Amino acid sequence: MSRRLLFGAAALVLAALIAIDVFWWAPGPKPGPHDVVIREGSTIASVSRQLSKEGAIPGTARTFYAMARLFGSHDPIQAGEFRIPRGMGGAAILNLLQHGKPLLRLVTVTEGMPAIIVEEKLGSNPYLAGPMPAIPEGTLLPDSYGYQRGETRSALVGRMQQAMTTTLDALWPKRSNDCPISTPDQAITLASIVEKETAKADERPLVAGVYCNRLRIGMPLQADPTVIYPVTKGKPLGRRILKSELSADNPYNTYRRRGLPQGPIANPGKASIEAVLHPAQTKALYFVADGSGGHVFADTLAEQNANVAKWYAIRRQRGQM
Repeated sequence: MSRRLLFGAAALVLAALIAIDVFWWAPGPKPGPHDVVIREGSTIASVSRQLSKEGAIPGTARTFYAMARLFGSHDPIQAGEFRIPRGMGGAAILNLLQHGKPLLRLVTVTEGMPAIIVEEKLGSNPYLAGPMPAIPEGTLLPDSYGYQRGETRSALVGRMQQAMTTTLDALWPKRSNDCPISTPDQAITLASIVEKETAKADERPLVAGVYCNRLRIGMPLQADPTVIYPVTKGKPLGRRILKSELSADNPYNTYRRRGLPQGPIANPGKASIEAVLHPAQTKALYFVADGSGGHVFADTLAEQNANVAKWYAIRRQRGQM
């Protein structure tokens, strides 16, 4: 073989190596990191066009497709949202889409969050799809839920509701007999009240014990959060409860009506559900704020009145009354 032919062959090999380096290992013109959303049923051909259009790979879609067929895996492309780091080349991108983990986003339902706020939160989320279903109060288990971009709102809500059903199914058979509730729905309703009455974990069984005692003797629950619920649907009231609201005759006013309200007033967390199913054994029938973020409990009305007087004195010192 002549020197000219050898030189030509070497030049072709060098050009091929340069092409592979440029079009297979090098990053595209779009600076990273950036996200790509791969739809269900995508192929290497369709992904090549998408990546080229989005500037994630150098060269043309046809070049990337040829390189992928020659040097890449023939495994299927995954659907989902993927984050491409800065400087990632075509070979690594293809491997990411075939074998990497799709980007997982999180949405959190906090303990005591009412359905109306969850609906607003999911309804305004730009990464979810589909219409927002109506959420019956108390049917979601507060937690952080992972979802992929493009998941439907109804599917995400369904997973939240299934989590509550699974949790309640596991807890209900293990309940004690210390509270006069007869159905899981009643447990959720009472747990939602406990959730709204205290944010302190160690107080939940005590608050549950007070309300269980009241239910047992037919005493009105007199729970302020149930009075607020028809007014705001669970959102913060932002002011003191009006006398007219305390005297309003509706299924949630536990000052006017004995027993549990019509239904839950929030989505209670697992700890509040457990507190209702295993309430503290106490004789207390009353509680009031103690000024430190917790509550003081009383067995008799006389003790309660004295505790209320102390709470009012604290509020006057703080300029709240």
